[in-house]
Amino acid sequence: MEGMIEMKVGVICDDYWHPGKTIMAGLEPLSMQGFQFDYIQHASEWSRSWMDRQDVIVLAKSNQISASDKTPWLTEEIQQQFQSYVEHGKGLLVLHAGTVGYRNEPVFFGLAGGVFQHHPESCPVTMAFTDKAVFGSPAAEDFTVHDEHYHVEVIEERIQVFMTSVSEHGTQPAGWLREQGEGRVCVLTPGHFLSVLQQPEYMAAIGQALQWCGGGSS
Repeated sequence: MEGMIEMKVGVICDDYWHPGKTIMAGLEPLSMQGFQFDYIQHASEWSRSWMDRQDVIVLAKSNQISASDKTPWLTEEIQQQFQSYVEHGKGLLVLHAGTVGYRNEPVFFGLAGGVFQHHPESCPVTMAFTDKAVFGSPAAEDFTVHDEHYHVEVIEERIQVFMTSVSEHGTQPAGWLREQGEGRVCVLTPGHFLSVLQQPEYMAAIGQALQWCGGGSS
């Protein structure tokens, strides 16, 4: 099909608070656009060779080996592998849970440019694009969902914020970009509930972010 995307996307998901099945159900409709998803749900399944077969990695898992094992999985060695993967021209999309539990992992914190701090009770949250042309055309569209409003700690000089999240609890960065070496990183903090991942405007943004992340020099 003309215009069909051909991109291999490795997805690391599943932890105690964020079932892998939610991420799978949320991302799978994008396969109709040509994204080829390869999921792993247990950290023991990760390897650098697995990553190297992908154009983009989606990290949607907090720093836990699995839903039943809360032992941290992102060792210093694995952090270095993520950094090398990006610097050699590949892409990383950090999605919602992928920001959780990594504050004390300095290499990854620097690579992502920001991490989760806390969130209040789920509430209406408006996602406002401060740069509607960030991914080109068509322009991004603001939307409101019932979600966890992630409060984050960011390294401001490292990131380009293009989306904020606004609720009764204030305004936070919710989407940002950065480049490192020859590769690209995007962070999107919404998405605790399947209904958020399936929100048409957000699904479009995720698809565009994957394309952008995959556009480095490989």
